[in-house]
Amino acid sequence: MLYRTVPKNGDRLSALGFGCMRLAGKNERIDEERARKQILHAIDRGVNYLDNAFPYHLGASEPFLGRALEDGYRDKVRLATKLPPWSVRKPEDMDRILNSQLERLHTDRIDYYLIHALERDNWPRMKDLGVLDFLEMAKKDGRIAAVGFSFHGDKDTFKEIIDAYDWEICQIQYNFLDGKNQAGTEGLEYAASKGLGVIVMEPLRGGNLAGRTPKEVEAIWDEAEVKRTPAEWALRWVWNRPEVTCVLSGMNEEEHIEENLRIAGEAYPESLTPVELQLVERVEETYRKVMRIGCTGCRYCMPCPEGVDIPYCFQIFNDKHTFGDRRAGFTYITMLAGTLHGTGYASLCRDCGRCVKKCPQHLPIPELLKDVAGEFEGITMKPTAWIMRRVVAFMTWRDKRRGRRAQ
Repeated sequence: MLYRTVPKNGDRLSALGFGCMRLAGKNERIDEERARKQILHAIDRGVNYLDNAFPYHLGASEPFLGRALEDGYRDKVRLATKLPPWSVRKPEDMDRILNSQLERLHTDRIDYYLIHALERDNWPRMKDLGVLDFLEMAKKDGRIAAVGFSFHGDKDTFKEIIDAYDWEICQIQYNFLDGKNQAGTEGLEYAASKGLGVIVMEPLRGGNLAGRTPKEVEAIWDEAEVKRTPAEWALRWVWNRPEVTCVLSGMNEEEHIEENLRIAGEAYPESLTPVELQLVERVEETYRKVMRIGCTGCRYCMPCPEGVDIPYCFQIFNDKHTFGDRRAGFTYITMLAGTLHGTGYASLCRDCGRCVKKCPQHLPIPELLKDVAGEFEGITMKPTAWIMRRVVAFMTWRDKRRGRRAQ
């Protein structure tokens, strides 16, 4: 494992951090046994930065991590979690939330305490509520060791926040598709120039830069002299920047963890050649041509009051247009029209706008959902879903009947 230093406090953080937003799951809950083994294995291999937040896994992630880090593992890591601005109505709420998180995480200190998802709309309100005084107080009484913020807004607001306080770290979305989005490369360089450690989230853009790859992109990767997986190219591109302190990965598959650990032990700053960097630029240009919706799947937009599964709608839409998935329409009906699961299809949207305010990517979600509905929701969708539900019901009844006869 390679390590990089946070300038203001001298902490040596592992180049790879373990993100706890997408832990291994089972029956729509955290698979605690598997997720714990994965996290402890990563720690044993040198990972020492764990990133969490109050709402991850609908509030279950922090308590799980507190249990997982028992038996001496808590002292081996730097533990990071976040203050949710949307839950703060008065100054006393910040103190209450922090104390609750300390209890949930089974610890007496948070190593890195971040204000969650700061941006233009919530930054002034949090300042007026005294968040900076609160952070100072919590540092003095030892409940937190260092402070920072995560960010999904515009560059000007990012710089304003950087200049407003003596932060130790910041956390930004950064990958080769987002060099000009949100804080971007300009923000990365600005934060580093002010002495902040920079934690990078979404290096694979919600997994879109790994796994299945458009044939146009795959053809470019195949030109490389050194053969790497798409995930490795994306991670190495981020680690190539010396301003980056730690890169978070929401790891939940053993093979992905092993791959990331290997790369994190080899990816030195400024190790990609000019030819390799040009290759990545060509891949970026190609992705922009083939991708239709820039959703990362973070699910901050959820829950939708009308029941729309917004990220999954966008995923299926992108699967069709980015990867040429011929089964996308079938998947849409099966998974979102109430065949195997509850309904969550795009046309349920009533354009209330709540999701737009929550979206870190600032996507025009209601308008994009109209595109999704136009793609998949013809006049045959509901009748087809009804027929498929009847088929599933019949198969279930038949299997139960066979089971009774066999007894």
